[in-house]
Amino acid sequence: MNKLVLLQDGQATAFDLTKDEMIIGRLPECDIQLPSNMVSRKHAKVVRDGSGYRLEDMGSGNGTFLNGQRIESAQSLKINDRVKFGPMLMRYDGDQSEDDSSASSMAVQHAAQVGTLEVDEDGDGDGSSTIVGSLDSSSLNFLDSRPQEKLKAVLDISRALAGTLEVEKLLPKILDTLFTIFPAADRGCILLKDAKTEEMKPSAMKHRRESEDATVKLSRTILNAVLGEKKAILSADAASDSRFDASESISALTIRSMMCVPMLDLQGEPVGAINIDTQNPMMQFKPDDLEIMVAVAGQAALAYESARLLTSFVEKQKQEGEMNIARGVQHALLPESLPNIPEYNFFTSYESAQAVGGDYYDIIPTKDGKIWIAFGDVAGKGVPASLVMSRIASVVGITSEFVTDAGEAVSAINDHMCVKAVEGRFVTFVLTILDTVNHTVSVVNAGHMSPIIRKPDGTIEEFDDDSVGVPIGVIEGYPFETRERSIEPGETFVLYTDGVSEAMNYESELYGMERLRDFISQSSGDVEILGKAVREDVRKHANGRPQNDDITLLVFGRSAATTD
Repeated sequence: MNKLVLLQDGQATAFDLTKDEMIIGRLPECDIQLPSNMVSRKHAKVVRDGSGYRLEDMGSGNGTFLNGQRIESAQSLKINDRVKFGPMLMRYDGDQSEDDSSASSMAVQHAAQVGTLEVDEDGDGDGSSTIVGSLDSSSLNFLDSRPQEKLKAVLDISRALAGTLEVEKLLPKILDTLFTIFPAADRGCILLKDAKTEEMKPSAMKHRRESEDATVKLSRTILNAVLGEKKAILSADAASDSRFDASESISALTIRSMMCVPMLDLQGEPVGAINIDTQNPMMQFKPDDLEIMVAVAGQAALAYESARLLTSFVEKQKQEGEMNIARGVQHALLPESLPNIPEYNFFTSYESAQAVGGDYYDIIPTKDGKIWIAFGDVAGKGVPASLVMSRIASVVGITSEFVTDAGEAVSAINDHMCVKAVEGRFVTFVLTILDTVNHTVSVVNAGHMSPIIRKPDGTIEEFDDDSVGVPIGVIEGYPFETRERSIEPGETFVLYTDGVSEAMNYESELYGMERLRDFISQSSGDVEILGKAVREDVRKHANGRPQNDDITLLVFGRSAATTD
């Protein structure tokens, strides 16, 4: 059975490929749902291709990667291929009849000479006469024989690595300890998988004698077996091993015996390999030594994984700390308090889907006694959108000090944002200038949804589509249209972002414009009561499903007329 295996939080979750076409994405109706905001709603698909499958991206925002390379067209999947959808890593698994040598694809793919490590292109002979032993490195029975020596080796390396939390310091300590456990060792190296290319690259090397040739020889065939089959291998008298035939200097290196073992992560997948060899013909490694080497490598792999995870955790904590600072900075851009004006009331609600968001609003009293109500939604979410939000907040604040006409103001804001505009980061925007003396509003709409106006009798009014211009930051010099109207006692204006109308529940049903209009019509005309009620109804509809977009509301209105 072909399947995709999700590797997350130390767990492996298998998804059987049972259909001719299976959609992968964030939506619940996808055949394989991946719960991450970095995954598009419908991100990619796998399509049956004979006895196997091919992978296709569906125009996702963050791309689909196959073995570290972003795919632009359909690609056939091979056993053990690694596929990434945003931050989600999956492995393709299936029938072993797909003979593509993919089990060896995790081995070294770079040129024969890499620094001081050489990976030999092997000869045709199988060299089985000189491989005197192999051992399943995932076996838990390594203490069956010589338990005292093996336990001592594990304890030795545990003590040596205790307290070492940095990977670059950990690897040399592993080699130092191995040279202590195996006095015959002359050369050693540790290879680790590169996170981007998934190639094995040398990360640490050690030589017992500084004056000797600093080159460490590795056989590609042996390395393929170690990584692909997850086996530890012992080769005696490697100088005569046909696997080294391609090496011109192998006789000079006089490798008499070598051991190569995989380093397995918590999912049992190779993240690296450890190799040591000896030049002493009187002290060749034995099968018992290989068992000790496996025990030591297992402990070393755990220490490496712990150090790597801790490093990742520390980096994540640092990023979260920086994001908390960014959230504080962004919230400081929003108004600290709402105006206290006779006959008028204001309500705002702002909730970002991530630590920072792209929704924007501001309420600015101007020198001519009017109130600017600026409201916008930056395309996208997260940090990029928050940076654009910060910029438009600054531009609006400066413009409000010098421009009084709503149309001229939005044109100036648009021209400012078009300068050094970031591709794809436009802003839908509504500017409302409220005259609290003459009780009028001037409204300019740049690509946003029309404000919903609730009249005292509960009827709903919206500006027509002809009044909607292009979003901010798209076309420099665009002539925006201004709509003016009076604001009568008891009338309420509701401005909202699409995070409100497009809020989804677990059945992927949208909250929708009709429900929003009906709810506003049937609710109280009191500004604060209405604003809180709309926000609560959106939560009720979502029914606990995490929001996919920033949700922002701004409600303002004129108090209803009173009679003595």
